[in-house]
Amino acid sequence: MRTVRFLFLTTIVALLTACGGHQTKASQAEGDTVRFKYATQLSVVRYDGYTIATLKNPWKEGMVLHQYVLVPASAAKIPAGIPHGTTIVRTPLSRSMIFSTVHCAMLMDFGKQDCIAGVADLKYIKIPWIQQQVKEGRISDVGDGLSPVVEKIIDQRPDALFLSPFENSGGYGKLEDIDIPIVECAEYMESSPLGRAEWLRFYGLLFGCEQKADSLFDTIDKNYNHLKTLATHPPTPNTQHPSPTVLLDNVTGSVWYVPGGKSTIGQMIQDAGGSYPWADDDHNGSVSLPFESVLEKAGEADIWLFRYSSDHQITYDELRSEHHGYNQFKAFRNQQVYACNVEQSLFYEETPFHPDWLLNDFIRILHPELDHLAPLRYYKKL
Repeated sequence: MRTVRFLFLTTIVALLTACGGHQTKASQAEGDTVRFKYATQLSVVRYDGYTIATLKNPWKEGMVLHQYVLVPASAAKIPAGIPHGTTIVRTPLSRSMIFSTVHCAMLMDFGKQDCIAGVADLKYIKIPWIQQQVKEGRISDVGDGLSPVVEKIIDQRPDALFLSPFENSGGYGKLEDIDIPIVECAEYMESSPLGRAEWLRFYGLLFGCEQKADSLFDTIDKNYNHLKTLATHPPTPNTQHPSPTVLLDNVTGSVWYVPGGKSTIGQMIQDAGGSYPWADDDHNGSVSLPFESVLEKAGEADIWLFRYSSDHQITYDELRSEHHGYNQFKAFRNQQVYACNVEQSLFYEETPFHPDWLLNDFIRILHPELDHLAPLRYYKKL
């Protein structure tokens, strides 16, 4: 019995050792993981003949929003062993439908503007080249982004649709039935400005310009961190106003939508060496507050920054006429108000993937004593 028991245990140990060895080989064959420095909602793994990109669900922790298998268009057939339920995308993409102005601008950064087969919400795209191409019939206008003309999309025979997902949106309706890959652009749910910008590397994979995208992001990363260091550790600190307090945005309707402390713009104020009243807030989106709450918490803010849409530059008198309580803010009384007219700038087109340009604006406003910064690009003093 002792001999039998010894042989049995020896066999079990051998089997376990063999299993362990098999697992080691499998892990080595799992593929090469692409390392992201800041992005947390995205993972990419390269395999022999294809690449798998997984987008996390930003609203359901631990869940997957979408998984893509990128297969070279030159491949004669789809490789075996691809996970079930994934979306196959043939790369590089050459004719895509773009549903947002920021991704149109991104493709122009890549030098891939000829890959834009069509756009939605043309009235919100202020890129002159795009407007001209639509006018000349080279780029198709497929209408409203929430209810596009599906027939126009099919006529263009695009290789992908680029759309931004939203929580509890209920899907994409008829667009899910036309057998065209939907690329869900969820970079806006990243928790840091550089995390959002790093999605350039994913989009570079899709359009066959990986090296250019990597190089572009490396430049953005270096510029951003150089500016951040300059603002938070200046060579000659301003002892009178070391960390100006900043109020953001303004009243819309009956509420004030304040960027949360974990929002990218809220973090950028702190990276610019500013003090943000809602820095301890845990929201990465906006928080709706009554006017009185904002006045109580940020009434003594040194600087007020907001965005607006108009065919002309706003004045203090116009601002006062919009809400009688604005003149109670210290920044208004001291005329330390800076505004970004999104109709006369490329704020929405550029800043998501060029946060270093916006950070430069913030630092120049908050720390005028710092030299050698670029001129203001988006904000102007009232």
